Amino acid sequence: MDVIKNRKIFWFFSLAIIVAGLLMFFINGFNYGMDFVGGTLIQVNLEKFISVDEAKEIMDEYDKDASIVHVGSDKEEIIIKSSLDFSNDEVNSIMNKYMEKYDVGIDNFQSKIVGPSMGKEIKNKAIISIALAILGMLVYITFRFEFYFGVAAIVALLHDMLIMLAVYSIFRIPVNSSFIAAILTILGYSINDTIVIFDRIRENIKLYPKESIENIINNSLKQSMTRTIYTSLTTLIAVFVLYIIGVEDVKVLTLPLIIGMIAGVYSTLFIASPLWYKLRSRKIVTTD
Repeated sequence: MDVIKNRKIFWFFSLAIIVAGLLMFFINGFNYGMDFVGGTLIQVNLEKFISVDEAKEIMDEYDKDASIVHVGSDKEEIIIKSSLDFSNDEVNSIMNKYMEKYDVGIDNFQSKIVGPSMGKEIKNKAIISIALAILGMLVYITFRFEFYFGVAAIVALLHDMLIMLAVYSIFRIPVNSSFIAAILTILGYSINDTIVIFDRIRENIKLYPKESIENIINNSLKQSMTRTIYTSLTTLIAVFVLYIIGVEDVKVLTLPLIIGMIAGVYSTLFIASPLWYKLRSRKIVTTD
């Protein structure tokens, strides 16, 4: 595969997703979860286990995005988290439907309105953490390789974050504190494979000084592609299994990880190295 020759196709594909995400963001905004906007929390002791899908049959009428998790030694209780501020009438209506369907008493319910746990200070600290992590990576890669390698790697990381934000915006997936944790995780995970490929490119430049830079990049990608796909695929399978069998709280963490890892593999193979090639070509033209 000639990645350098087809780089604009790969860039256009990513750009299309990001632009679609931006459009949806400006039209609808993000679907912020309870961690950001607060909402209503209802805990129900059903005295028996029911699946999340069964519990959602009632909640879908009030909030299709409500999160439902099990608690209790036998998972006989459920906690319903909604980012909507239900009125007393709506809460009573929900409770009545659970009482009618599962034959439980009013004493089995607890409900309260909660405020956002992710305040402005925490959001600002998360942004600062991401900015410091990116700056540290740029300094490290510039020291180990060169400045343009660092710029290409950072743009690839920003690509991964923008893809994650775009998918969440397009599909109206609730953004919560787990999403922030997943972004920080992907920042560290995705940079690893990118550095491996950059290292291979640098090594091949020394081994084959007469070879064109296009061939060196394509050959380096081919030599590293199997490793990148295998390592990412094994991790992805483990996370995907957790998403399938995990409880709701595990799903909200693993979903952004799955999206971020797929975006990370794509940017490692098709964004970072072609971008470095473009930056290097401009540098040579400017120098000449």
